[in-house]
Amino acid sequence: MNMLLRDIPTAALLMAALLTTTTAIAQDKKSREGMTYVGLLATALNHRSVGQNTLETTMSSTGSMVLGTHISDHFHVEIRAGAGTTTGEIDNELELDIEYFASWYIGGHYPVTDYANAYAQFGFSHIEGVATLTPLGKAREADPDDRSPYASLANEYPDSSFSVSWLLGLDFEVVENGFIVLEGGRLFEDTETGANTFQFSTGFKYEF
Repeated sequence: MNMLLRDIPTAALLMAALLTTTTAIAQDKKSREGMTYVGLLATALNHRSVGQNTLETTMSSTGSMVLGTHISDHFHVEIRAGAGTTTGEIDNELELDIEYFASWYIGGHYPVTDYANAYAQFGFSHIEGVATLTPLGKAREADPDDRSPYASLANEYPDSSFSVSWLLGLDFEVVENGFIVLEGGRLFEDTETGANTFQFSTGFKYEF
């Protein structure tokens, strides 16, 4: 009993010290609420299930600019605009080119360390692109005995230019208010053909 009574003041002092340290850390942690950020991203696009029967895949790439704001310490909104930098090709017969896209997101972010944050965001994208038969695809399509299976896709791509998008990501503060970004998610799903495209990005953003 006497030992317990002697330990109570010690425990109280340790608890007070812990609370003081925690409060100091919380005060030192800069609030991001109201801060704006801009960024540049390089994105690899993985086109999947292209063609209702062929269900092929290919890769292309885009570059994009990001503008966002932290509406609280844990929530943000942003817009993105990007354009294609390389095209994707399927079986040397069909070329996919995302000409440009624009996205709007709302998301949540949470610090996982003093310098890194995890985030998830959900939104909508408008995409404009084109699917074009290559010379080989056109030659096969001109042969009545050897029609290209991609001829029906040679038009605007995707057919449905408005789609739901989502992202999961991490950012790492490498300089004050400057972050390296790593993220992945879905850019769009074409409800007309069933094709869908996933996005994997890296880049840099700066908050001010």
